[in-house]
Amino acid sequence: MEVRLADELNVWLCTLRRDGSPHVTPVWFVYADDAWWIGCDDRSVKVRNVLADPRVSLALEDGTSPVVAEGVAQVHRGDFPTGVVAAFAGKYGGWDVRQRAAGGGGRVLLEIPVRRWLLAGTAQ
Repeated sequence: MEVRLADELNVWLCTLRRDGSPHVTPVWFVYADDAWWIGCDDRSVKVRNVLADPRVSLALEDGTSPVVAEGVAQVHRGDFPTGVVAAFAGKYGGWDVRQRAAGGGGRVLLEIPVRRWLLAGTAQ
């Protein structure tokens, strides 16, 4: 599982809208210090959802060896850990997770410590 968390480029992030319905999007991520880290535009739907209800689920894309987790997201504004910034740059060809989006929005990091692994590498 650790190899997949290091190598896979996308994870599906499920947040909850105010009406309780799911909002699911593929996002870039790093897994470091027992937490998922996701860079986002601060005006995105996922950030708005997390601020209203921080409970999230995450799933790697491969359905034959699923990795699915639940956690509670924390929003970081400007206090981006240097190790996490370096991990994004190393994984995504020098990309700076702190860089503003094309539309001029600010950047945030979602930190999601795993509360519970639902599936960790084997289909059930």
